[in-house]
Amino acid sequence: MRLTQGTFSFLPDLTDEQIEAQVRYCLKNDWAVNLEHTDDPHPRNTYWDMWGTPMFDLKDPAGIMYELAECRKVFGDRYIRMTAFDASHGWESVRLSFIVNRPAEEPGFALERTETAGRQQVYTTRSYAARQPEGKRYG
Repeated sequence: MRLTQGTFSFLPDLTDEQIEAQVRYCLKNDWAVNLEHTDDPHPRNTYWDMWGTPMFDLKDPAGIMYELAECRKVFGDRYIRMTAFDASHGWESVRLSFIVNRPAEEPGFALERTETAGRQQVYTTRSYAARQPEGKRYG
């Protein structure tokens, strides 16, 4: 199962050249780029672990691509997401977010149904990856 989160999620994975083009676009708009990683990609898990700090001061795409390469060296078996934060007055939020790295195997999710009072059905999504302890979910 292919995880679909963020911008470009239904497209094939971006090449490094395409990622760099997106970084140039972000920097042209004065957005700060940040890298995050996780081994629990549940859709409600919006707080991924940060790689370093947001790169507010980097204005060269090569520096950000270097950080991505370093993050992949350490967490290449996890999901890595690039986000672009617009700090301008009135926005102060993420403008762009997309996955730049995936584990070799994406186990997907299970949909669990529970019957509650009045025969009401409640659905829960559980990540197959989360069955393993943190740090051992992929590999």
